[in-house]
Amino acid sequence: MAQGIKLLADKIRTLREQHGITQSELSRRLGLTRSSINGWEMGLSVPSPQYIVELAKQFSVSTDYLLGVKQGAVLNIDDLT
Repeated sequence: MAQGIKLLADKIRTLREQHGITQSELSRRLGLTRSSINGWEMGLSVPSPQYIVELAKQFSVSTDYLLGVKQGAVLNIDDLT
């Protein structure tokens, strides 16, 4: 499993457990199957951008946090036309 996917999978699981909700409850809140949530937490699949935003809202964190973007990270676009 790629490191970025593992990081996201671990964050989803950790946040869900910190909020005291089951995979089934999170799936119900998001309108998905429990197996979808399990797949995210196992790193077998990744949430679409829509669900990254929904997860951030559910857990009161930023999408940057979920995706592992460090504060102050800047994308250099100097060479783009």
